[in-house]
Amino acid sequence: MLSKYVLPGEKVEMQAVERAILGKSVNESIHISKVYDVLSDERIEICMPMEQTKLILLPVGGEYEVCFYTKTGIYQSFARVIDRYKTNGVFILLFELTTNLRKHQRREYYRFNCILNMQSRELSEEEKISCEEQKDIVLEHSLPLRQSIIVDISGGGIRFVSNYQYEKDTIIFLTYTLIYQGKEKNYELTGKILSSKELENRKGQYEHRVQYVNINTSQREEIIRFIFEEERKSRHKLQG
Repeated sequence: MLSKYVLPGEKVEMQAVERAILGKSVNESIHISKVYDVLSDERIEICMPMEQTKLILLPVGGEYEVCFYTKTGIYQSFARVIDRYKTNGVFILLFELTTNLRKHQRREYYRFNCILNMQSRELSEEEKISCEEQKDIVLEHSLPLRQSIIVDISGGGIRFVSNYQYEKDTIIFLTYTLIYQGKEKNYELTGKILSSKELENRKGQYEHRVQYVNINTSQREEIIRFIFEEERKSRHKLQG
């Protein structure tokens, strides 16, 4: 797949995973270079980036979000530096892709297709006031929750399907469980309904897009690291 879309000479942007997964886009942290050669669908040679006249020695073992600017669009993958060397007078970084190549979603966090159980409800009036005032919300755990299924997840929000509908701009409480660092971890978050529509081929089923509200940095980082690990596992299964 890599050799189908990416060609030698095309522009490349590289950003350390630690910054990329948090959605940070500080220009100084993005290294710009070009593709030297595509060796296989998993391995690619990239010219070592330079700052003025100085080579930037990205570390072997370092993990990066790599964006390829091609004739058919921008493609994205996570990749690891596995070697550095010089060939034909050019300093090279050898990258191995650790996730599948996909169309780059520059406007939002990296999204992951999944099937996850979720429960949710609309916030009570008191909870809404706390949320609007950016205060820590004291949740009313006795209120009933409704079941739904998350179909994609990112550090910025989720998309879920249910047999009930929320109105646009509704603030909801939502809870789901992820496997983080080998253990189950429950997340209790609030989110804003960005859109809600009935599925064309499934009458009575509704798709909702949700943006997190008042999520803290550590929760966001854990969620996106979960996504990164699941993408890596999926790629290894396909290769195995």
